[in-house]
Amino acid sequence: MRPTPPPTLDGSRRVPQTDETRLQVSEPPQKAAGVPGVLHAMEHALGELGPVRTARTLGRLNQKHGFDCPGCAWPDPDHRSPAEFCENGAKAVAEEATRAVADPAFFAAHSVAELRTWDDHSLGRQGRLTHPMMLDDAASHYRPVTWGEALDVIAEELRALADPNEAIFYTSGRTSNEAAFAYQLLVRGFGTNNLPDCSNMCHESSGSALTETIGIGKGSVSLGDVAGADVIVVAGQNPGTNHPRMLSTLEKAAKRGARIIAVNPLREVGLEAFANPQEPGSLIRGGTRLATDHLQIRLGGDQALFQAWGKVLDEAEREAPGTVFDHEFLASSTRGLEPYLEHVRALEWREIEEATGLREQQIRETAAALAGSRRTVFCWAMGLTQHPHAVATLRDAVSVLLLQGNIGRPGAGVCPVRGHSNVQGDRTMGIFEKMPAAFHDALDAEFAFSSPRAPGHDTVGAIEAMRDGAARVFIGLGGNFVRATPDSEVTEKALERMSLTVQISTKPNQSHMVTGRRALILPVLGRTEQDVQAGGPQRVSVEDSMSAVHASRGRLEPASEHLRSEVWVVTSLAERVLEGRPGAPRVDWAAWREDYARIRASIGRVVPGFADYEQRLDLPGGFVLPHPPRDTRSFATPSGKAEITVNPLVYPRVAPGHLLLQTIRSHDQFNTTIYGLDDRYRGIRRGRRVVFVHPDDLDALGFADGDTVDLLSHWRDGVPRRASGFRVVAYDTARGCAAAYFPETNVLVPLDSYAETSRTPTSKSIEISLEAHVHEESAV
Repeated sequence: MRPTPPPTLDGSRRVPQTDETRLQVSEPPQKAAGVPGVLHAMEHALGELGPVRTARTLGRLNQKHGFDCPGCAWPDPDHRSPAEFCENGAKAVAEEATRAVADPAFFAAHSVAELRTWDDHSLGRQGRLTHPMMLDDAASHYRPVTWGEALDVIAEELRALADPNEAIFYTSGRTSNEAAFAYQLLVRGFGTNNLPDCSNMCHESSGSALTETIGIGKGSVSLGDVAGADVIVVAGQNPGTNHPRMLSTLEKAAKRGARIIAVNPLREVGLEAFANPQEPGSLIRGGTRLATDHLQIRLGGDQALFQAWGKVLDEAEREAPGTVFDHEFLASSTRGLEPYLEHVRALEWREIEEATGLREQQIRETAAALAGSRRTVFCWAMGLTQHPHAVATLRDAVSVLLLQGNIGRPGAGVCPVRGHSNVQGDRTMGIFEKMPAAFHDALDAEFAFSSPRAPGHDTVGAIEAMRDGAARVFIGLGGNFVRATPDSEVTEKALERMSLTVQISTKPNQSHMVTGRRALILPVLGRTEQDVQAGGPQRVSVEDSMSAVHASRGRLEPASEHLRSEVWVVTSLAERVLEGRPGAPRVDWAAWREDYARIRASIGRVVPGFADYEQRLDLPGGFVLPHPPRDTRSFATPSGKAEITVNPLVYPRVAPGHLLLQTIRSHDQFNTTIYGLDDRYRGIRRGRRVVFVHPDDLDALGFADGDTVDLLSHWRDGVPRRASGFRVVAYDTARGCAAAYFPETNVLVPLDSYAETSRTPTSKSIEISLEAHVHEESAV
């Protein structure tokens, strides 16, 4: 088991800052999961929970009458194993349900200035927050306060604003449907649409492109569709680390003979071979090979690949008319075919090869697989969404599928694989700075008020507003805003300008240490814990990546008697802020707090697809929301048809001697939560400050494997951005490309570098150079 650090005199589990000199690099393994995955999962769980709590939690994780994994949003199968979780799911549960606590004694022993120097792993290892904590103006330490005092401070600051738009209300994707719906109503009742959320930084490009092309910003497939596909394209995604349960679905498809095409600059072991720990036969055989093809594409070259595939499909259709395109579907359900074909026919292979880094023959071979498929699924994640041309890239991906009628057909469709466990549900509940008019109309009718209609700030806009003095109060419902956002130094300085920062959290993180003039930390229940209100035990609900809604019920005793649920916090704050406010929505907030079923009743009347919410939530496994393209091949676009679009070909170009950097997760990480210091699937141990670069690029740049370098970001504003002290690791990645972990490299992402339309930060398109690192002692 992972050893628990000995307690210090104040009882805290002080973890030294990560010593990067202990970092070790070895060859990556040949397969994902297997026995090592089981052992690592149990190591984390037993180390944090002990054997009894491990059994009580993991046995209910992702079960129909248990609680939803606080990690990723991959769907649950209808028929579930007794161990329906992955290694990283077990780590997420262990992280939340740990026995360690960060209580008032911890904050009394460590100043905010000191804690700000701790890394994210060290802070997270301290355990669960236990009391509401407040940092007074000019104070050095947080102090405990009552809930009443904390909520009164927030109400006081909000009421003192000259304009409701001076408040920013951020949301993490782990927030439940019930808390999210109550939160957005509080915010709109206060008078603003400033509702940035984590989706702004990850899959906003997916929602933008899908809404434009098929009329709904959600994926169209089910688990059965993915398992039953003939061809599956997995682009810009690393399922082995980010969504490990996806590997089981891909394994089913592979055993059926599906062709799985991996498109990624880095070779990821999870797509090479998968040893399913729930199948002894898979362990004995050494695993199942998943990806039959690996296109090691240059960063940002995916749009060129999709357009090239369209070009080759058109050639195949013209050679054998009626064998490749679905002409009946194209004629009845799409618009824009002829301009699209004219565009792709004019593409030159020289430019396609330059953009992708791939050979024409590689592209033609995989296009031939698409041409012969009648059931194709495209899966993607942030490798496609975090580029300046991300939305155009995804529009082109949709066009390829539409050519063959691969939307609204069993075994076919679009599959954006989202991260946080309820990020999609939060958006459905109204966590969005520009919800459609129909949502506002229904909200107004239900609560007898006039909700604000002017668009609010997204995440980039929120940072800009705080930086420019246009905002004064920041409230974060979950998450680690300062570590999730781009341009770290700008974000930190922006938060420091606030009169009040509020973080509603389960564990300490760096956002608690980057504060306004005053700051509050409000500790809340986690998914694993019992939620008992005046109306009795409560359940919440979430929506997964495939539009399935189901219940979640925690069973553990709360880590502290002072914890409150997110619903309790939001409704209690709403009472204080909106009481007596002219034009406020008519809500019995106390009744909502006592019984969450009353919130769901309102959701059922406001949000399409949620009628009879309470009754349908009782169904084993919950229910699936309507999706017109999938269900009836109808498209809620302005034209009423799916849009085949023409997009100018764009791909990144960098100066000689520079590289394109993408930020990535390690295997011991989920988003900004750092479970440990190993990345087993890439051969990294005991450290995180590494940069992966192709050996030939290192040689051309005059560096060697093992050198220590600084990463310098180059952007048109000329502002110097530097991440210091990274060990170079020679790695099998595309030429001209590099990769390093976030949040350590978020400092390199310029705030005003974002995707067109979606405004998603371009964390996969960072132009960098390497500079030899000069140690302070050497400089002296």
